[in-house]
Amino acid sequence: MQIKWDIQGVLIYLTMAGYLAALVSVLRRRKAGAGYGWFVLAFVAALASYITRWILSTHLPMQNLFEVFLLMAVLIWPISLLTERMQNSRSWVMSAGDALIGALVCFPPGFVFSAATRPLPPALQSVLFGPHVAAYMIAYVLMARAAIPAVAALAGRFQGQRLIEAERQSYGMAAAGFPLLSLGLILGSVWGKLAWGDWWGWDPKELWSLVCWLVYMFYFHWRIAHPKQYIRMRLWLVLVGLLSIVITLLWVNLSSLFAGLHSYAT
Repeated sequence: MQIKWDIQGVLIYLTMAGYLAALVSVLRRRKAGAGYGWFVLAFVAALASYITRWILSTHLPMQNLFEVFLLMAVLIWPISLLTERMQNSRSWVMSAGDALIGALVCFPPGFVFSAATRPLPPALQSVLFGPHVAAYMIAYVLMARAAIPAVAALAGRFQGQRLIEAERQSYGMAAAGFPLLSLGLILGSVWGKLAWGDWWGWDPKELWSLVCWLVYMFYFHWRIAHPKQYIRMRLWLVLVGLLSIVITLLWVNLSSLFAGLHSYAT
């Protein structure tokens, strides 16, 4: 465990504290608007942490897992507000889930990964660097949010209309994230052609990114094929999709079993 005592670390821990305080506030009051001030604090601290990293690294901070988790900590609250307005619905369960996700994504940069800055490798010095990584990170946050009502419904053993509504919420988040997941995959393929001379190299990270895409594609097809049946199966597919994202983001990047062209992500 690497505790960070510099300004970068203090801002990360302040972000985590803000999200945890928001979580406690929402769970105590069971109200969607609860913990609003804590969410604002967490977002401001996360943004300050990300800007600090940008200044220290002197390049767009999306190079490694320390930086992409910082980015996700920044994205959670704005995405939450945007999707609430688009769906015209607010739920204390979703607010609690947002706060929990926020606290969780702060843990790796706060305690696990090194904050040492490194020069940007030549392969990352591309105009596609920012759009490719950003598309995936926004998609990952949306897919994590899609899992919130799925977990609530399955753990709470929802029935009837309550179960259908939970799945509908999951679908809305997954449907918003899927185009970005697709965009990240396409941009990665184009970038691979420019950087390595091939559209697709069956690199472990490429392969697992494709697995993620296929899981969600199967979910959407299953939903169309069975519009009124297998509601719980749909929710489980959303969770399998999130699991494939976790494997892609963490295990593939960190395990020696999956060493490949994307090894710089560690």
